[in-house]
Amino acid sequence: MTFWERIKQSLRNLMAGRQGVDQLSLALVWTGLGLYVLSALLGSGLLSLVSMAVYGYTLFRVFSRNTEKRSAENRRYLTRKNRMQTNAKQARTRFNNRKQYKYFRCPSCKAWLKLPRGAGVVTVTCGRCHNSFTQKG
Repeated sequence: MTFWERIKQSLRNLMAGRQGVDQLSLALVWTGLGLYVLSALLGSGLLSLVSMAVYGYTLFRVFSRNTEKRSAENRRYLTRKNRMQTNAKQARTRFNNRKQYKYFRCPSCKAWLKLPRGAGVVTVTCGRCHNSFTQKG
């Protein structure tokens, strides 16, 4: 067994039963890097300490043996991230189509609805909560 194969095997043994790197850990690494660069640009010792704390938490997550808890954290992070990405994509779509459609929210469930511009006053039924109300198009 060569030197590098022994190193690889030692790392495999070390990480056996541990969480390892996931999407939240990678996001924390990038967040820590951004905070560290910002602290260097601003000369802020506090931001530098915060970035080191973020790196410390990242290492704690990577080497944690409580995989259920770390997996739940990662799932919550991915759910929030996907929700934010979806909201941003829908906002871009609403902005790009603002000349063809009038966008508004249902007064009951706050779902986004749209009407063609120039449709006049129309009775709208929400597809989510089935609430009917009048809206100018």
